[in-house]
This record gives sequence, structure tokens and C-alpha cells, in this order.
Amino acid sequence: MSEIKQQQSTDPVDSPLIKGALDIDPWLKPFSEELLYRRNLADDWLKKFQEHEGGILNFADSYKGYGFQVNKDNSVSYIEYAPNAVQAAVIGDFNNWEHETHVMTKDNFGKFHITIPPGADSQVAIPHDSRIKVLFTLPSGEKVARLPPWIRRATQPPKEYNNPAYESRFWNPPEEQHYHFKSSRPAAPQSFKIYEAHVGISTPEPKVGTYKEFTKNVLPRIKALGYNAVQLMSIMEHAYYASFGYQVTSFFAISSRFGTPEDLKELIDTAHGLGIHVLLDVVHSHASKNVEDGLNMFDGTDHCYFHSGGKGTHSQWDSRLFNYGSYETLRFLLSNLKYYLEEFRFDGFRFDGVTSMLYLHHGVGEGFSGDYNEYLNPFGTVDKEALTYLMLANDLCQSYGKTIDFKVTTVAEDVSGYPTLCLPRVAGGVGFDYRLSMSVPDMWIKILKHKNDEDWNMGNIVHTLVNRRYGEKCITYAESHDQALVGDKTLAFWLMDKEMYTNMSVLSPLTPVIDRGLSLHKLIRLITHSLGGESYLNFEGNEFGHPEWLDFPRVGNGDSYHYARRQFNLPDDELLRYKFLNNFDAAMNKTEEVYGWLNYPQAYVSLKHEGDKVIAFERHNLVFVFNFHPTNSYTDYRIGVETPGKYKIVLNSDREEYGGHSRIDEEVSEFYTTDLPWNNRKNFFQVYIPNRTALVLAPA
Repeated sequence: MSEIKQQQSTDPVDSPLIKGALDIDPWLKPFSEELLYRRNLADDWLKKFQEHEGGILNFADSYKGYGFQVNKDNSVSYIEYAPNAVQAAVIGDFNNWEHETHVMTKDNFGKFHITIPPGADSQVAIPHDSRIKVLFTLPSGEKVARLPPWIRRATQPPKEYNNPAYESRFWNPPEEQHYHFKSSRPAAPQSFKIYEAHVGISTPEPKVGTYKEFTKNVLPRIKALGYNAVQLMSIMEHAYYASFGYQVTSFFAISSRFGTPEDLKELIDTAHGLGIHVLLDVVHSHASKNVEDGLNMFDGTDHCYFHSGGKGTHSQWDSRLFNYGSYETLRFLLSNLKYYLEEFRFDGFRFDGVTSMLYLHHGVGEGFSGDYNEYLNPFGTVDKEALTYLMLANDLCQSYGKTIDFKVTTVAEDVSGYPTLCLPRVAGGVGFDYRLSMSVPDMWIKILKHKNDEDWNMGNIVHTLVNRRYGEKCITYAESHDQALVGDKTLAFWLMDKEMYTNMSVLSPLTPVIDRGLSLHKLIRLITHSLGGESYLNFEGNEFGHPEWLDFPRVGNGDSYHYARRQFNLPDDELLRYKFLNNFDAAMNKTEEVYGWLNYPQAYVSLKHEGDKVIAFERHNLVFVFNFHPTNSYTDYRIGVETPGKYKIVLNSDREEYGGHSRIDEEVSEFYTTDLPWNNRKNFFQVYIPNRTALVLAPA
């Protein structure tokens, strides 16, 4: 009997380490042993960090010791990990690039050390913002100069140098130039409404925008639109502007194109003062293959921070892949997260390329059916070292949040549907707060490209919007930066195309194309907002139907900035119809703020009528009615509701200020329920619902 009890107690299904995940999803039970094994991989690292570093937070404080550090006596300490190099020296403007004056000492762990004493005037010997590099001697005798991986400033050299490689700079501004934070981090909102933005394109002018311009011009716009978070792209330094920030060359340096670190701190602090959270689009899934100004071949080998050979190369992205099983790689990446949380006061991260990280095939040429064997087979294609890193990254964020009494938010860009990705670590999950609902924008694009309006399938639309894992939160969106890039079109451009150039003036007749485009743009965004997830995301400019596409300056377009901008002047022009979409976007967000539907239990969909093209559902005491029919309007249309009483319209897409036709007299529109079952609900009321119109109703 005791033997039986002992066997039962060691059954992975009974382990408290994964109990939370199994309680939420019993279908995981056949994979409980693998789930427990994967959790233990991360927990073992935590124990190792505790034993050797004093915990994960201390381990992630390595950015305060590695790289260049100015000491109280104005000496400069420098530590660099480069195990293959046999000799190292600091070179730069401060020593006229001499190779022998500041030679470093190598320890037994592959790290080079040096302390540079103060100058004759007792000041720091290395001038602020001066150029600096590390020079390695390799086993072959070859000497190579590299940008220090922990450097906090990298800049593009003048064009007359005819060398595009970035230069690392010693960043140590005088005290009077330091930015001092004034605002506290805002408390986590009930639901996130995220404005995805790129500082460089956030200007109507064909140029590179700045942090200061974004702070002055765009943050107030975000606030006015009702968004409570901004997700900043392309912040980590990237030598190639057209990479959209996804080919990072210097991980601890913020993009110098847009300004200084102090400028970015001011942006974040100002956002906090407006009650706006700031999320960083962090790229730890891969790195630029650049050698001269990147991490690649840093110490003369291809495996200092990356896997060697083919395993360390992403064939489609033409970039390098990290070795997440390496102690020093974990030090570098986890410290990178803490650096941005602590030094810049970012409130969380959107982790890019999580699908690529999770699988040895990186998602290239592979589909996902949802079969749990695809994710949890012990001998399958999941990269368990990368999975472990993601767990540790979430551990770090949550641990740091506890030290400042703040909830750090983490978001995973994953298209695979990996189970437990957004369950807490304590429950046996990976620990993310949200995943992106990447199938939703794909659905809308496919519909607009391949379906006539009469052929839109209401059931398929609803299925795609509600098809998400129970207990794991999603950020939904109708379109993001992916749909705005050259080669694709925004929803507005799919809907209205060339007429956006000629018929968006209120002084011109409202054409059928523009009328349809304005109407469906609103309906698509509202049904995605209200049915598709627990938080919502919008890419800047799409809220007002930004015309054209997004294309960064490159050789193929003559280095033009014409399409690398956001024309915020369009919705501000009272004579253009863009203002209607902008107004509706703000109204949609503010209605959600007042009445709430995001981050509440999934909606009950009572109606998906294919003939009428009507969808109706309830979520958090609100009733949503969508009529997608191109021509048919319906009077006294029955809508089933569970809660009896009187209802009122709180949002109507057909209002004149939203570019609609004002076909509903809201002042006399009151809706009383009838105590008879309808569409599996206990009551119903009747509404007038014009074609291509959406209504949101609340208890009066």
C-alpha cells in the first residue's frame, strides 16, 4: 500500500508545479511529464543563479559591471567576455587609437578586465561621447576591432566616411545633462489598448522623426485617442534603418537616429505623466549578422553568443541565432531586459519572433494544426533551451516588478498556439501575460482580397475572433505594421484603393467605394476590438485609415522617405474624411473605457445569420449588433439578451461625426426587453439596424 502511495505521489500529474496548467486544460495531462521537465529546466537555472549570483535579479545586474563603468573616483572599469581572443586592448579617440597603451588582462573564464585611471585633472580619462572600441588579438595573430556588446551609444559615421558601419561611443554625460524622472509608472489598466508606434516614421515630413518630436506631437494624440499604452518599435540600435529595427546591432544602445538616451527617458516619463504605459518591442529572437558593428564573430568565432554553424543562422532572416543554453548569453540577454526596465523605466516588453525561438525549424515551412504532440512531444521540434530562456525572462520581469510594486507586462509574438505560453510560471506555464492574435489580421486581409461582400461568412469571422486558448489572454488587432509594409496594403487601402487620392474630401460627393470603405473599416475594427481578445492593438496611422503603404528608404526606392512617414495632418484636416475614422477610433476606445469589455470573459454569441449578414453577442452586460449586409437594413430586428431591462445605444457607427448617415434617432431610441426566449437567450429586444452599421448597447 505504501508503495502505491509513493508511486502516486511521484506521478507528474499530481505535481503542484504544473497543477495550475492541468486544472485549466485537462487535455495536457498526457503530457504532464514533459511539462514538468520543461518547468524544471528553468527552475534549475534559477537555482544556479541563486547559488552563484545571488539570484536572477543580481545576475541581470551584470549590465552594471560589464562594459564600461565609471567609478566614484572617475576611473573607468571595463569587462568584456571574449573567450577566443588571446589579447585585448581598449582603443579610441582618448588614446589616439594606440594599440599598446590600454592592454587588458584575461582571467580564467574568458573575460578581459581593465581599469583606466582618471586623467591628470582627476576627470574621467575617456571624454563623453568620444569614439571607442575593443581591439582583439586572435589565436592566428590577426587583430580585429569590435564594438563592445554592452556599449550604450552607437552612431552612424558621417556620409563622407563612405563606411556605413556604426561607431560605438563612450556615453557619460555630465550631471546637468542627465534626465531625472518626474512621474511614477501608471497603475496597470483593467485592459490594454496599445498604440504600436515607430518614432522615426511618426512625422508627416519625409524625414527621420525624433524622440522629442514624438513626445511633443504624438503622445498627446495617443492620449486623445483613448489608448493607455504605447508599444515602441525599433528602439534597440540597428544599423540598417529599413530592417524596421529587427536586425539589432547594439542591444544596450537605443537608436541614435532618433536622439539621445536622455531624450528617450523624457519620452517615457512624459507618457507616464499622461497615464500611458510604455512597452518595448524587444528583439531577442535573433541578431544582425553584421561583423564590423554587430555581435557576429565578436571574438573571432561564430559562437561567442550564438550557436555555431547552421544552427546559429536563420536562413530566411539572414541573421544570427542565440545560444540560449550558454551562461554568458543568458547573462547578456537577461541583463538587457533589466537595463531597459531600470534605466529607461519601460513597463514591459513585446517579445518579437517567439515562434522562431520556440522551434528548431523556426516556423519556416511548417504549419501548426493544434495537435499537442506538435508542442509537447519530448522528441519533437521545440527548442527547449529557447523555451527555458523565455521562462527565465518572464521570471526576471515578475521578480523585478515585485521590487518596485509594479506589474511588468510581457507579450509574446507567437503564431503557433503553443499551449501554456500565457499561463503563469507558478502554474507550469511559460509566464507571458498576452500573446498576439496573429490569425485575425490575416483573416481580414483574405476576406478583402478574395471575397465579395455578399460572400462574407459570419460564422468563420466569429470563429477566428473567438478561437483562443481558455485562460490565456490575447491581444487582438485588425492590422499591425506587417500589413502596412510595402508589398501589402492596409485595410483602408484594400477597401478604398486609388479613390483615397481623389474622393476623401468632404467637398466631393460620397462615392459608393468611399462609403463602403468608411463603413467596413469601422465595423472591422469594432468587432475585432470587442470580440477578438482581452486587449487591443493598433498600428499608428491605421486608426484614421492611413493611405498607401510603409516603405523605408533603401536602394530600391532611391533612398526616399516619402513612404516612411505617418501623415497625421490628414485626420486634422476638417475638409478630409479621415477625421471620421479617427473620431470613431477614439469613441470606440473611450466607450470601452467607460463600459468595459476587454479583459472580461469571452462573449456569448447569440446570432451569426449568414443570409442577413448579422452578428450579435453579449459581453460584460453590453450588447453588440453588427449588420455587414451591403444593402439590407432591418427594422424591429430581434436580438436575444440574457439580462432583462431597458437598453440604450452607447456607440453607433452610423453617426454623422463618424462619416455615417445618421439613420438612427438615438434621442428616442430606447429598447425594452420582452420576456420571451430568443436565440437561446431568456429575453429579446428589437432594434433598427441599418446596413453596414454596428451598435453597442448598455443597460439604461
